[in-house]
Amino acid sequence: MNVDILLVLEIIFILGTAVILHEYAHGWAALKLGDPTAKILGRLTLNPIKHIDPIGTILVPIITKLTLGFPFGWAKPVPVNFANLRNPKQDMIFVALAGPATNIVLALIATLLLPLSPDLFIMAIGINLMLAIFNMIPIPPLDGSRVVAGLLPTPLARQYLYLEPFGFIILLVLIQVGAFNFLGYFVMTLIKILVGQWAA
Repeated sequence: MNVDILLVLEIIFILGTAVILHEYAHGWAALKLGDPTAKILGRLTLNPIKHIDPIGTILVPIITKLTLGFPFGWAKPVPVNFANLRNPKQDMIFVALAGPATNIVLALIATLLLPLSPDLFIMAIGINLMLAIFNMIPIPPLDGSRVVAGLLPTPLARQYLYLEPFGFIILLVLIQVGAFNFLGYFVMTLIKILVGQWAA
């Protein structure tokens, strides 16, 4: 199998930037809303070494790009103690939304930069949109589950979040059976809209 080294480096850079800023946004929002945990533990930083997960940030994106056609991965989650938030249930929603919102902003910035390198920035748009949308799936521990938990009555929210230890297993099974294939088509549609707007 021939490996395009430049493509690999581009994937690592784009996905690394996307997931690191995603996690930083969670920590920054939590700090502003009363929880300094990420700052105390040295995780409120843009230093990639603090956020990189060798498997999720490097290995998995390369493998998924080569096998599935698109890169996917993750960074080490920034720690947030929701009990420290001034209004835990409400602020949990804002902290959760900060990550996906950051990826949407990055996708829009990439759209503006398309003339510089269309292939590179189309990939950046796709990766950031995929991260934003995938993370809003309401399966713990994804960000969407925090939004749902913040909206549910406390007793129901606690029962719902009990799924968290099994969340990644559930996600892997759903991915394996193709339950999220529609996300790829949805992201491609959004990319065409954004690129079309730029071209117009």
